[in-house]
Amino acid sequence: KSFPEKDLLHCPSKDAVEAHFMSCVKEADALKHKSQVINEMQKKDHKQLWMGLQNDRFDQFWAINRKLMEYPAEENGFRYIPFRIYQTTTERPFIQKLFRPVAADGQLHTLGDLLKEVCPSALAPEDGEKKNQVMIHGIEPMLETPLQWLSEHLSYPDNFLHISIIPQPTD
Repeated sequence: KSFPEKDLLHCPSKDAVEAHFMSCVKEADALKHKSQVINEMQKKDHKQLWMGLQNDRFDQFWAINRKLMEYPAEENGFRYIPFRIYQTTTERPFIQKLFRPVAADGQLHTLGDLLKEVCPSALAPEDGEKKNQVMIHGIEPMLETPLQWLSEHLSYPDNFLHISIIPQPTD
């Protein structure tokens, strides 16, 4: 009754929510591991991942999700970082592009590097005042934080790093 159809995606059933969640997890794994991890899992692993999330069973969820967060020791991180940037000031629902966690010279990319390339308007000019806050899980991480670390530790259950750009509060 009075569901805000213009603002929220209306899912007709739990099965639709599960399908959307698994689709996001698969997309994130395609970016991180070329889908190798999710494809090696069995259907029961997919179900355990979903049931652990649905039933607030941290141990059940992480027994499977841990595999999606690993990468070979000889690599410095994931192939690409699964992220979405949300802004209140644009009509686009989100920004999502391919972005590697490690630069060609071997240096780890930071949150600031990502924003500089993908959303430069979110950053304060060097001589100007800060107009936006960059938020992940309700906190404002330092722009010098390595993107790989953020992806491993602050990704949402769908394995994406959801970054919100909000106007700086005036109070």
